[in-house]
Amino acid sequence: MSIKQPKAYPETGWGMPFVYFWDSTVVVQNLAQNGRSTRTFMQENRWQPAVDNMQEGDYVFIQFGHNDEVPTKASYTTETEFANNLIKYITDTKNKKATPVLLTPVARRKFDTAGRVEGTHEVYSAIVRRVAREQHVALIDLDKKSQVLLQEWGEPTSALLFNHLAPGEHPNYPAGKEDNTHFNELGARVMAQLVLKEIKELRLGLAERIITLPEKN
Repeated sequence: MSIKQPKAYPETGWGMPFVYFWDSTVVVQNLAQNGRSTRTFMQENRWQPAVDNMQEGDYVFIQFGHNDEVPTKASYTTETEFANNLIKYITDTKNKKATPVLLTPVARRKFDTAGRVEGTHEVYSAIVRRVAREQHVALIDLDKKSQVLLQEWGEPTSALLFNHLAPGEHPNYPAGKEDNTHFNELGARVMAQLVLKEIKELRLGLAERIITLPEKN
């Protein structure tokens, strides 16, 4: 989701093209950061300033899981801690009379030998779904939706959505890159469009602010 640094391009977070879907009444503030979990985002004092700046009527999109779920990472959180942290994000948001929206983590590009997409977030995505249900908040199940999309694209073609580069193709990656987690510009836009579609289907009030282009004669 995060805004990537120039040194990472063409890696692109889906939050970057997401800003272009809205009319002039909407301001998108993307506070996401690579590599953070529900715990480390708070520990680095990234969450409290967001709470302090929230206003009634704001929408807060909350997506974690990639970095919470890996035991070998310093960002790891236990399943219980992950759920409790999500509840804190939701509670803080509601207390400011803003609207929280939970998102499951977006799928990694992983296929089995038969060419079927394999889920890699099963446990932590299930926690997000459960917390959304118990806390009565909107859920965008981007894990499931992106898995369906990757299956439709297929194993070879779906590589076009990710930060895959041959050696010498881009100066930021002289040795090349094969990243099945982070998107390129096309992949970020496609995933952002999935989120936009879900906002429409959930009939969130925010959907009324989607930009509309004048009809051509």
